[in-house]
Amino acid sequence: MLERQRYRDSKWQVVVCFIITVECSAAFEPIRYLIPEEMERGSLVGNIAKDLGMNVADLMGRGARLIHNGKTQYFALDLKTGNVNINDKIDREDICGQVTECFITTELLFEDTMKMVLFEVQIQDINDNSPSFPSKEIILEISETAALGTRFPLKDAHDPDVGTNSLQSYQLGKNKHFSLDTKTGVNGVTSIELTLDKVLDREEQDVHHLILTATDGGDPVRSGTAQITIHVLDANDNAPLFTQSVYKVTVRENVPEDTAVVVINATDMDKGIHSEVTYLFWKISDKANRIFRLNSKSGEISVVGSLDFEESQFYEMEVQAKDGGGLSSRSKVLLQVTDVNDNPPEITVTSLSSSVSEDSPVGTIALFNVNDRDSGANGEVSCSIPKNLLFQLKKPFSNYYSLITSRELDREETSEYSITLKVTDKGAISLSATRSIQLLISDVNDNPPVFVQTSYNLYVAENNPPGLSLYSVLARDPDHDQNAKIIYTIEEDHIHELPVSQYISINSDDGVLYALRSFDYEQFRGFQIQVKAKDGGSPSLSSNTTVNIFILDQNDNKPLVLYPSFPMDDSTGIELAPRSSQPGYLVTKVVAVDADSGQNAWLSYELLRATESGLFTVGLHNGEIRTTRFFLDKDILKQTLIVSVKDNGQPPLSATATLTVVVTDNISETLSDLKSLTVPTEVESNLTLYLVIAIASISCLFFTFIIILLALKLRRWRNSKMIQSSSVNFAAVPSSHYVDVDGVRGFLQNYSRDLYMTTDSRKSQFEFHLGSSSYILDDKQTYEKKDFTADGSAINQFGDGQIVQYVDYRNVADNYLNRVIALLNMSRNMQLLVRSNGDGLAFFFYFHWYVECKMTKNA
Repeated sequence: MLERQRYRDSKWQVVVCFIITVECSAAFEPIRYLIPEEMERGSLVGNIAKDLGMNVADLMGRGARLIHNGKTQYFALDLKTGNVNINDKIDREDICGQVTECFITTELLFEDTMKMVLFEVQIQDINDNSPSFPSKEIILEISETAALGTRFPLKDAHDPDVGTNSLQSYQLGKNKHFSLDTKTGVNGVTSIELTLDKVLDREEQDVHHLILTATDGGDPVRSGTAQITIHVLDANDNAPLFTQSVYKVTVRENVPEDTAVVVINATDMDKGIHSEVTYLFWKISDKANRIFRLNSKSGEISVVGSLDFEESQFYEMEVQAKDGGGLSSRSKVLLQVTDVNDNPPEITVTSLSSSVSEDSPVGTIALFNVNDRDSGANGEVSCSIPKNLLFQLKKPFSNYYSLITSRELDREETSEYSITLKVTDKGAISLSATRSIQLLISDVNDNPPVFVQTSYNLYVAENNPPGLSLYSVLARDPDHDQNAKIIYTIEEDHIHELPVSQYISINSDDGVLYALRSFDYEQFRGFQIQVKAKDGGSPSLSSNTTVNIFILDQNDNKPLVLYPSFPMDDSTGIELAPRSSQPGYLVTKVVAVDADSGQNAWLSYELLRATESGLFTVGLHNGEIRTTRFFLDKDILKQTLIVSVKDNGQPPLSATATLTVVVTDNISETLSDLKSLTVPTEVESNLTLYLVIAIASISCLFFTFIIILLALKLRRWRNSKMIQSSSVNFAAVPSSHYVDVDGVRGFLQNYSRDLYMTTDSRKSQFEFHLGSSSYILDDKQTYEKKDFTADGSAINQFGDGQIVQYVDYRNVADNYLNRVIALLNMSRNMQLLVRSNGDGLAFFFYFHWYVECKMTKNA
């Protein structure tokens, strides 16, 4: 230990580092370092970052690491400094044995590019081993009759060091009978022999003790000793002789134990005990001694251990044949081990990316080493992977394969690959090995969400409760994890000037649509929204779908009666029907609408009640009220009808309309009877308001006209005579038929009238024409009816100047005045007076004439 320490302290312990830098892509010549063996752990080998012309940060950034082919990791890479340090003590003798130049080859792998840089470390021998003999005592038996110069071979010493540190010389201790002879063969092997220089005499000294010393050439020198003990024997004339000087044997490495591989044979010409030969290993390595056994009697060499061609392909042994008299001879046994394909290929993965992004470019994902310990064809291997994968193999340099993607990967197509590497040798009976590599494809957000349907049509019944779940839209994203997490939203829009968010909401997680308010089919029939599905990737991707929401009608609106258009049900409408009407005569028509749609708006009409049953009928689908028979004298003047209007919904809704039909052919009777009719005083209809305004305007015009006439007549009253009144019979005035449909139109039948009024100083006469008849009122209080021919000539039906009827004009005027007042009180029937424009105007002009005459008479 002291010598070793002294050596390490010497200048030869300084690490010698040199760099041979050549482009790796050209020749792959490695970088080489030279270090002595037995360096302490942590000692510096060299700075590989500097030798490669790289920054220290580049080593870490590129994922540099050392790859060790053996079980022992002798070196370690410090990524902080770029130094390669000793990781474990190196014993050159264990690694290289007697090989003079000892190298340890190591690979530096850059994981980012899957490139490798080789560097070799040459291990320099130090004199750390002393020469040693196989045994500490060598025993020889020599006959006293041995001739001078007889040589006796000795087992040589062994020094595992090499070069000058190995065994260099032998010295024999001082004695008077023997000397030491050293010879070096052509193969560099040194043999030593003991030479007899002086005749032995057993009676003088039967045992001799000598010291044999072996010395190496190291600094400091190391040595080893063995004691030679020589027993002097009686005379033996002949030494055993081998049949062969060299035995050459070939044996397969897989021979079973106890198999005899060779039998050596030696014979001795002597007799008796001097001819008995025993065999023993004279020179054999420790390894061979554990594998082979020599039968000392038969000379059979057999295998007792396991032969392994990969460990040792050749064994050399020396055997000795010795007789009973102490004489011996030696022979060599050369044993060649032949290879058998008994080792399957080995796969060592040096670099592997366990996960690869699907958008990664085509490149190397794994690097592995393939080795077969056999030799020749048994050691030649081929590597393959399944052909249906998106990968291929390349061989960048000896014994190394790289696994490369052949095209871009798609995680949505295949998210994980199980790649089986198969290595097969080329032996007669080939052996193979497999290795599975699991490769995960990491996801990239390269797929937007896709809706199951391009558009959705939803049907929702109106009057739905707020918060109703309408439907669940669904989108799928083939990506993974966060990239596949979908958030649903509704695009901003407006429905009837309100944001869509006030009508519809959506659950952002599951896409369920909810109605936020109750829908009304009569307000709008449907609307459209855009639903957006956005994933959680970065950047996120999205897609839209259209959702059409259709509102379904429900029977929630009862029919609305437009005509008769009265503010409330059970109101009174007045219709006029001539007593002379034929069966099927159209009296009026009930008009109604329904705000619903479809069958909910199909209306049917039914006569619920009538004053005279069987007198009127209502059209089922058109609401027309017609007579079913002739009017009889017993039929009362006022007929009240109640009509039901019903829709076709489920359940059906209905409304009623009440109409009053006045049956008469005499307008004066009709007007007289109308006084008994009562109507509501409240007017809610805008139409009634317009009628009141119209009548008020006409009344103002009328009274203005009266005032003007009065002013004109006052100037003439003193010179005029009082005009005598005459009676007028309006029995001949036909009535109108009030069959209005919309509540605004006038009579179906209007009368054309020509009105004439004449006055002079001799008489006052009022003449008017109704249709084809002419009526004359004069101051004699007479009424004359005349008919006119086509050419305008008058024909007196009752004779010229015949007086038909006398009527007191004052009673007539007073009667009509009272009726006007009654009509003004009946707001709903003011229409009758105004719309009967012919009769109304005739009455106004007559009333004016009457007032004028009466005022003149009074004057």
